[in-house]
Amino acid sequence: MPAAAGLSAHPLRPPALERLRDVTRLLAVHAEARDRDAAFPHEGIAAVHEAGLLTATVPRQFGGAGLGLSETIRILHALGRGDPSVALVSAMTLIEHAGQQGSGTWPKTAYAALVDASAAAPALVNTLRVEPDLGTPARGGLPATVASRSDEGWRLSGRKIFSTGAVALSRMLVYARTDEAVPRVGQFVVVAGAPGVTVEPTWDHLGLRASRSDDVVFADTPVADDHVVGLVPAEAARGIDPAMAVWFALTLPAIYLGVARAALDWLGGFLRARVPTALGAPLATLPRFRTAVGEIDAELSAAEDLLTALAARQDGGEAALGPRAAGAKLVSTRAAIGAVERAVALIGNNGLTRANPLERHLRDVLCARVHTPQDDVITAALGAAALDGDPEGA
Repeated sequence: MPAAAGLSAHPLRPPALERLRDVTRLLAVHAEARDRDAAFPHEGIAAVHEAGLLTATVPRQFGGAGLGLSETIRILHALGRGDPSVALVSAMTLIEHAGQQGSGTWPKTAYAALVDASAAAPALVNTLRVEPDLGTPARGGLPATVASRSDEGWRLSGRKIFSTGAVALSRMLVYARTDEAVPRVGQFVVVAGAPGVTVEPTWDHLGLRASRSDDVVFADTPVADDHVVGLVPAEAARGIDPAMAVWFALTLPAIYLGVARAALDWLGGFLRARVPTALGAPLATLPRFRTAVGEIDAELSAAEDLLTALAARQDGGEAALGPRAAGAKLVSTRAAIGAVERAVALIGNNGLTRANPLERHLRDVLCARVHTPQDDVITAALGAAALDGDPEGA
């Protein structure tokens, strides 16, 4: 029987949310090795795919479960607790699928092909926006990556940096400008294996080492007309859709709260197992350690509840959550970083020893600060709203 319009020819795996703990444990088994060799975590991505989690946000009209923001946060928190590199790569794919709800942004044929590929194997997607000179376009400016007209559509040339998951992407959405007299900007969908695409292994980072956020170079890479997303005059470009900005602001902190939970898990085991000779009892019995762990847990729980509450409001259709979501990102990332830093401070050298995972959790959680919107942008916007807005409003 032929597939209905818009549906993949092959069924997608339903998301097995009941297997989240098992997936977390499996990712944790490989996380240390992937951190040390900085190799892409293919086994972890395969596990996420096998559990149906990598396509959990594919819209129902394309045969997916169409999970909302609340459930996506739950998934990414669990993945971050196991291996945040796997979680970050997965997040980019989940967010892109979520953006196709309703009318979507992709041409239907191009997106249907992606969903069909996702049924057979992990089909990772990411938007490549950051460049050596431009930095992130969230702070303004035109990309140096250029799309030129050709007989088959377009030819793409340029370099993108910090391209998460680059070596394993099935689709790359490349933010570029046209070389027209009045330039337009948009995203050009490049399929893996396209001519003129080179991934340069430049990623040698403090944390999230297995994410392989390498450089990608495009040299006259062909892109068909039906693989172009949102091409508009440069002066009309408005940045990310407000609803999807909330997704980015709430999902990525969930990953790092998962890292902090993993750190707290390990700290608890260490304190229960450590029995100093002079004490004759586990460190976990001492009031100062019990108080410190309780404070860490309280701060993480509050941040987790904040993300969950705002996600539920977004899923319920509430609009204009952008500023609150950005504030939640700020609070949550600071809570995650602070939790791991305090865990390290509690136990000293053992927390900075590479034989123990707490050292890796510390390096990974520090990466929370780099994601857009960054702290200075968030605080400036919130401060302006508080000082310049209606004091009787909100």
